[in-house]
Amino acid sequence: MRKFGVWIIALVVILLLVFGLFQLSKARGYQLFGTIVPRVETNEPLVALTLDDGPTLRYTRDVLNLLDGKNVKATFFLTGREMEETPALAADIVRRGHEIGNHSFSHSNMSLMGFDKVRYEIERTDRAIRAAGYQGEIYFRPPYGKKLLTLPWYLSQTGRTSITWDVEPESYPDIAEDADAIAEYVIQNAKNGSIILLHVMYRRREASRQALPKIIDGLRERGFQFVTVSELMKHQQK
Repeated sequence: MRKFGVWIIALVVILLLVFGLFQLSKARGYQLFGTIVPRVETNEPLVALTLDDGPTLRYTRDVLNLLDGKNVKATFFLTGREMEETPALAADIVRRGHEIGNHSFSHSNMSLMGFDKVRYEIERTDRAIRAAGYQGEIYFRPPYGKKLLTLPWYLSQTGRTSITWDVEPESYPDIAEDADAIAEYVIQNAKNGSIILLHVMYRRREASRQALPKIIDGLRERGFQFVTVSELMKHQQK
């Protein structure tokens, strides 16, 4: 009976450990090594619009044209594979004055990835970003927001900053398929220094694309200005 009790306690401890690691892997504002930024502390009415994944042949130029029309500069967290497949689109993003961040090469879950694979995913994507002509600092965003040990350690050792987000309407199923609901959520929840996450590069994200101009107009009506992540970081309160 005593042996059975020990096994139960051990199982509970293991389950708690697994649960704790799972929570740590998806935490937006904490990682074990290096710097992670979910939003910037500032008194100024500034927000960063970040667009994940791509570039894609079907939708990237439509998004770029919309941003041009609204005079908004965004930060695109792109995958290395898609940049290599569409190098002209990646270069066009840079040419139009937007910022490019590293979103890994294959968009795989990197939380349990080994060192060599982590290095490959990051460095190959960095090369694609530089090949597109982008010269600024390259921030990193983990796919699915997942990280645990090796990834943040590698980022810290190579002087890279992780950028997450504090406003993400698409994570709520009752909001994600409705453009008006997406826009309303972002407009109501953004605050000074917010980093907004949207996915607008694929066919299934039509609601997010439709929400984008409404978000821009609505936040401007609230007095916000749109800046890139790099520009936002310059306004971090000391």
